[in-house]
Amino acid sequence: MTMDPLVLLTDVDRATENLLRTAADLDPAVVSAPSLLPGWTVGHVLTHIARNADAYTNLLTWARTGVETPAYASPEAREAAIAEGAGRPLREQVEDIRAAHERFADAGAAMPAQAWTFHLDFIKLPAAGVPWARLREVEVHHVDLGRGYGPADWSDAFALRLLREIASTAGEDFPPMILRPFGTDHPLTIGTADDPPVVGGPTKSLAAWLSGRGDGADLTVSPDGELPTPARWK
Repeated sequence: MTMDPLVLLTDVDRATENLLRTAADLDPAVVSAPSLLPGWTVGHVLTHIARNADAYTNLLTWARTGVETPAYASPEAREAAIAEGAGRPLREQVEDIRAAHERFADAGAAMPAQAWTFHLDFIKLPAAGVPWARLREVEVHHVDLGRGYGPADWSDAFALRLLREIASTAGEDFPPMILRPFGTDHPLTIGTADDPPVVGGPTKSLAAWLSGRGDGADLTVSPDGELPTPARWK
């Protein structure tokens, strides 16, 4: 998948429209139903998607203007906004996501070339990493709605980049392993160990499994045995 933030902004547009189509077709009562995220309803997930767009709009504004504009006022404010918005009617949730996305898209379009190099501690990357971070949020949380969209619907390029990101940022709580995605020549290594298990399978299945969005049923492990248990990915 490209690293070009302008191309990725287009991918965010497409992913958001897909999510909005899913949300618009839901039964209005579903906002209070459980999502795939423990403790969160569908309404919590939808509200989080909207507020996350605003958070990344703040970061792009900071990068463009140099005026400190944190993603969220505080962790507590982030949680409160999600809780307060979760019970709103579905139609309001959908329009909120659409409006928040438009603000994000406008902020991206306003970025001069130099602003993309501005370092943002929130994502531990230059501002050019924001479009990917937003795309990841939309695609993964679309799955978390638990309403027909799954990892199999991710593009191959998205799944591979997500897999590489998880592998490269895995902490010491992740069990050591070697990942062999089908169709790629280079394995991915997590941790250090003598003769770690080798886990192979489709890229989308590996990415879903490591991100907690799949059970790994179609993956293989060598030597024969049970799959390692990935640490919780955030």
